Amino acid sequence: MTKRHVSLSAEMEESLQEFIHEVDRRLASDEDTCAVVEDVLVDLHGDREAYEQWQSGGDVSPAERVRLQSYDPCNATLESEYYAELEAQDTAFQRSKHLQWLWRQFDATPMADNVDFALEFRAMLADHLFDECGDNCRFFKDISMTYGHNISVGDNVVVHDDVHLDDRGKLSIGDRVSIADSAHVYSHDHDVVDQTDVKNYHTIIEDDARVTFDSMVRAGVHIGENAILAAGSIAQRDVPDHHIAAGSPADSIAVKPGWESVATSIEDANIDRREQRRIEYDLPDDLHVFDEFERDLSPPDK
Repeated sequence: MTKRHVSLSAEMEESLQEFIHEVDRRLASDEDTCAVVEDVLVDLHGDREAYEQWQSGGDVSPAERVRLQSYDPCNATLESEYYAELEAQDTAFQRSKHLQWLWRQFDATPMADNVDFALEFRAMLADHLFDECGDNCRFFKDISMTYGHNISVGDNVVVHDDVHLDDRGKLSIGDRVSIADSAHVYSHDHDVVDQTDVKNYHTIIEDDARVTFDSMVRAGVHIGENAILAAGSIAQRDVPDHHIAAGSPADSIAVKPGWESVATSIEDANIDRREQRRIEYDLPDDLHVFDEFERDLSPPDK
């Protein structure tokens, strides 16, 4: 799309760079990540005075105390902490949880609507949170993720507002990929009979692909190079390079004009290869299972 260049005032840009470089330096150091996150959030929310009063033993109301304690990511719980296979992710999650908390709580501040500021801050966080993050990436507001540390992102990637990036399995995003508003990309799936039986996959979105508005990529799907998943579509099978897929479930309906000579035919598309990207994992024998449904899953003829 055609865009014009916009920049912040010189004074604001100087302040922005100083702040981001300082947070970046602290996150890259041996300093405790949890302490860094707490410190940054206190200042971003303008709560330094109340925080210092509380820390020095001053009188604060129960509501204030809960608010101030919540800046510490160790006092927060995320949905992914309930996942049974977390033990296999635990070493990485100890750090990624803190960084994800900083990302989410930053998005709850007024500064998250200052686009230049917010894009640079999130890109810096992604360098620390993701398994890999390329250059010149743009992450807009209210992006959610499962862990964060199982995501790899290439260069010049754009992820728009309200996108969910599930990396319960593994998620690889190539260079120059665009993921539009309200899209959902998954890397885990649930059994149709027993909802608690989860399978993890490696989901792949190749270079120059576009996942457009309000679409969904199912776990283990491969979106090919330069392919498009149309708005409101659900990709349950692979989308070949240079193809346009649409519908629910999405089928390849066309090849991009001019790319016919290097693309597979429509007849050879629409193949489910998800099982090739299945990620196996083990659960501990002494796992204490939390069954939130408490359903009887026995069929009537058993």
